Amino acid sequence: MKATTVLLIIALYFLMLIIISFVTGKEDTNEVFFRAKRQAPWYLVAFGMIGASLSGITFISVPGWVGTKQFSYLQMVLGFVVGYFIIAGVLLPLYYKMNLTSIYTYLEERFGRSGYKTGSVLFLIARTAGASLRLFLVAGVLQLLIFDEWGVPFWLTVTLTIVLIWVYTAKGGIKTIIVTDTLQTAFMLIALLVSIYLIAGHMQLSLGGVVDLVRRSDYSQVFFFDDYNDPRYFWKQFLSGVFIAIAMTGLDQGMMQKNLTVKTLKDSQKNMRWFSIALFLVNVLFLSLGVILLAYAQFRGWDLKSMGIEGDKIFPYIAVKTDLGFAAALFFVLGLIAAAYSSADSSMTAITTSFSLDILDLNKRYPPSRRKRIRKMVHIGVSLFFIAVLIFYSQVIKDKSIIDSIFKFAGYTYGPLLGLFAFGIFTKRKVRGWTIPVIAILSPVLTYGISLLPDYMGWKYQFGFELLLVNAAITFAGLWIAGSGFQTQRK
Repeated sequence: MKATTVLLIIALYFLMLIIISFVTGKEDTNEVFFRAKRQAPWYLVAFGMIGASLSGITFISVPGWVGTKQFSYLQMVLGFVVGYFIIAGVLLPLYYKMNLTSIYTYLEERFGRSGYKTGSVLFLIARTAGASLRLFLVAGVLQLLIFDEWGVPFWLTVTLTIVLIWVYTAKGGIKTIIVTDTLQTAFMLIALLVSIYLIAGHMQLSLGGVVDLVRRSDYSQVFFFDDYNDPRYFWKQFLSGVFIAIAMTGLDQGMMQKNLTVKTLKDSQKNMRWFSIALFLVNVLFLSLGVILLAYAQFRGWDLKSMGIEGDKIFPYIAVKTDLGFAAALFFVLGLIAAAYSSADSSMTAITTSFSLDILDLNKRYPPSRRKRIRKMVHIGVSLFFIAVLIFYSQVIKDKSIIDSIFKFAGYTYGPLLGLFAFGIFTKRKVRGWTIPVIAILSPVLTYGISLLPDYMGWKYQFGFELLLVNAAITFAGLWIAGSGFQTQRK
């Protein structure tokens, strides 16, 4: 596919999003930007959340993992489903009872200003690091497909990308995103299904043949119970999935902001449950695509490893660089863009919301006449900050190991959030305000030290995503030790 064709696709795609923003953003108020006036249909929110939960990295990486990890990721996805049901039963009733816009307002009620600001800052750090990295990886793919050929520098690529996202989210905010995420999820799923269909067609496989291929493949093994030292061990993956879902969805302003646009608690819970089932099925399809891609390479007689095509490179290479045809390349690019930007626009809006309400105390410190203007300035500032972070990444990220490290860093910030919310919900013990940020800093440091123990001690066991639980447990224990009595103390 030529670079000009890819650019035309992107231009038409953003034009569609901008048109939607003009329709949904006619009522330019903070209530619309932050909560969509709590009039969003639950089924639109549920469908759109699939795209927001996935990303360009998921679109590329999940099929690529199959070659080394089989279907083991599905064990974690099963944990996600349990975690989402816990969110529906425990966290959503709390958020609706308190009529929250920012979920971190709960921490102010429970712990006072110190806990409130600590939770908000943890979210801002985690979301900024994770969302900007996801966008960076996709921007890198687009740079290779289009802009390197024209000599356009990377800083200009990311600047244009962020400016376009700002344009279609500036007025409608979360109301616009609910609609655009719905369309972007549809594009992503269509791209996934078309990719499977086209590859199967080249191998002359019917639908039944595709199902049989996946079912019989050695790569489709789901459950791993044999070795608890293996990162694929079931209970490590499953329990990590449960708590990752709770922390990175239930305690994440970006994901919960969508749920809180639904009018009633009952509908919001319905949204979360249906979303969890749909997300599970989508991940099954992505993993199946991984098996089909590897089977197609074998069918064509390609030795992908000797060609240097492994992991994240497999899907882009087969879709764009081989003779699958124009349709395969077209839908791959559409799916990649949809997955990437449905995550990025949600993050920028959530960060704007949290910074405005939690850090600036927009509704408490400023008169109504100034609030919209300040929110707009914050949204511009967030956009500029994203540009700066993406340019910074382009200078320091040279290999995948650094990318993995940054993802782990983003994950560390959710551990204290999980511990803080768990302590607040399940205990009534009061905590001295000044100790909360200290514990939130020390907990990830201690967790990182624990993660180094297996190598230092020569153990076979290797930590994975379960470090989130270690981090949360240390935070919980620290708050208990620092607390006294059983009456909430506000500071």
